[in-house]
Amino acid sequence: VQLQASGGGLVQAGGSLRLSCAASGRTFSGYHMGWFRQAPGKEREFVARITWSGGVTYYADSAKGRFTISRDITKITVYLQMNSLKPEDTAVYYCATGAIVKGYEFWGQGTLVTVSS
Repeated sequence: VQLQASGGGLVQAGGSLRLSCAASGRTFSGYHMGWFRQAPGKEREFVARITWSGGVTYYADSAKGRFTISRDITKITVYLQMNSLKPEDTAVYYCATGAIVKGYEFWGQGTLVTVSS
């Protein structure tokens, strides 16, 4: 399994970014796809996830109402639309996947999001 994350960059507070995670290497039925982030000096934290088959979503409290996770089955890509960005959203964002019953087995490289005040 390979995951390729992209879409990070520098944005002003209040702005938006859309991250993408292109997946390959197997079929993902029964898998979930997640986004995590790690800010400097902090532990990695969960942001959002989506089940590949049913598109069921779940968000961390910090993401609710501002971020939207979605997937494009034909492109085998998961997106994270981030709106109303805050400086505290600055972090390296990672996508990950795994069988729902096993957690996150595979990780992509990170993409850096920097939100300036």
